[in-house]
Amino acid sequence: MNFVANIGLEVHVQLKTRTKIFCGCPTTFGAPPNTRVCPVCLGYPGAMPAMNSEAIRLTVFSGLMLGCKINPYSKMDRKNYYYPDMPKNYQISQYDQPLCLGGGIEIKLADGSKKMIGLTRIHIEEDVGKNMHFAASSGIDFNRAGTPLMEIVTEPDIASADEALAFLEALKEILAYGGVSDVNLEEGNLRCDVNSSVRPVGQDKLGTKTELKNMNTFKGVYRALSYEITRQISELEKGGRIRQETRRWDDLAGVTLAMRSKEEAHDYRYFPEPDLLPIVLTPAQIDDWARALPELPENRRARMMRDYGIPEYDANVLAVDQAVANYFEATAKLSKSAKSASNWIMTTVLAKLTEQHLAIGELKITPAQLASLVNLVEVKIINISTAKEVFEIMFAQGGEPEEIVKAKGLAQVSDTGAIEKFVDEAIAANAKTVADYKGGKEAALKALIGQVMKLSKGKANPGLVNDLLKRKLS
Repeated sequence: MNFVANIGLEVHVQLKTRTKIFCGCPTTFGAPPNTRVCPVCLGYPGAMPAMNSEAIRLTVFSGLMLGCKINPYSKMDRKNYYYPDMPKNYQISQYDQPLCLGGGIEIKLADGSKKMIGLTRIHIEEDVGKNMHFAASSGIDFNRAGTPLMEIVTEPDIASADEALAFLEALKEILAYGGVSDVNLEEGNLRCDVNSSVRPVGQDKLGTKTELKNMNTFKGVYRALSYEITRQISELEKGGRIRQETRRWDDLAGVTLAMRSKEEAHDYRYFPEPDLLPIVLTPAQIDDWARALPELPENRRARMMRDYGIPEYDANVLAVDQAVANYFEATAKLSKSAKSASNWIMTTVLAKLTEQHLAIGELKITPAQLASLVNLVEVKIINISTAKEVFEIMFAQGGEPEEIVKAKGLAQVSDTGAIEKFVDEAIAANAKTVADYKGGKEAALKALIGQVMKLSKGKANPGLVNDLLKRKLS
C-alpha cells in the first residue's frame, strides 16, 4: 500500500523587541542565569502584565507579509499547564481570536515547480524558561520567560521533509527581510513543533498524528521528519497503529522516542486573560504598517534578474541575505558588468566572510570600492589574478583599489613591444613546449602563456600574450 504524508508546523519566532512582552525586562541574549527577571515574568502573585505594543506591530507586520487577514479585534488567553519552566503555571497566549488568520508561503520544489503552503493562524504569546540539567542537579533559567513569541501555524499541506525544509528556509528569509526577528537558530530565535501523520493514497481522512517538540535546527527537522514518516509507514504496513503522542528527536541515535500522550486543546483549559484588555487595531494602523512592507525575497530575486541581467542561480544566492542583496545592488549600479560584480560577491567576498566568520556589514570594502576593482579588470588595467591580490589587501585594511595598484606597481602591461620581449624569451626557453603546440597539443599554448605571465610577474595582458604567441608560432 502506498502512503502520503501530511505535515504541519508550529513555528515559534522570537520577536525583535528590546523588552519582554508583559514587562520591562530586556531580551538580550547571553546574560547570566536569572538576571533578566522581575516579579511579572517570574509570576509573583499580584504582579500585573502590561502589553508590549511593539510585539503586536511586529506580529501584524509578519501577517501582512505572509498574506494573512488581520483581525481588528483579538484577545489574550490563559493556557494552563504545569511544567517547572512555566513560573505562573499558565502561559499567556491567544486561542480563539488570534491576531492573524490564513495566508501562506509559496515554496519551490526540487523539480522546479512551486507549491503554496497554507497558514492557519499567527498569534502572540510569552516564552517559558529554560531547564538546565547538571551532573547532580537541575535548575531553571527564567531569563527567557516572558520573551515575546509569534507562533505561526501551518495547514497540514507539507508532504515531505524536503518541503518542510523549503518552507522553513523561505519563512526565515521573509522574517529577516521584514526585520521582525533575528531568526538566529543558535540563540533560539526560531524553534518549531512538528506534527506529522500518514494515510493511504486515496483516503481523505488524515492519519493519527505525532508531535515532535522544540526542534531548533533545520537539519534536525529534516532528519527527524525523514525518520518519523518512515517509522509510521513501517508500523502501519506491519498491521500496527499510530498512537497520538508527543515524541522527541534523539539526534545522536537518529530516532524519535515517545515522551507522553499528546494534549488536546481542552486539556489546557483556555480562558480569557483577565489582566489584559483586548487588542483593538484601527484600519489606519493596519494601513500604515502595510505601506511599510519590504520587498519580499522572491520579488527581489525576479527584479534583480530583470534589472541586472544576472541568472536565476545568482539571484537565488544573493537574495538569501537582505544585507548581501543590498551590497550587490549598490555594487552593480557602479560596475561596468553586473555579472562580474555578482561573481565577485558570490565567490570571493562571501567565501572570505565565511572563512573569517564575519557578516557583510563588517566588510571593510565598500560597494563603491568593489565596483572600482571590478571596473579595473573590465577595462584591462589589471588582470583577474592581480585583482585578487588587490582584494586581499583591501579586505585586510580597506582602501581604494586604484591607489593600491599604483602604489604597488600592479598595473597590467599592455604595451605590445614589452610583451613581445617576454613572448620571445618564453619561446626560446621552452623548445619542447613549442614543438608540442606545433604538433597539435593545444594545452601547450596555455603552458607558454603561463611562462610569459611568470616572466612579466603577472602584469602582462593575457589577451595580448595569447594573440602574440599564436602569431609567432603559426
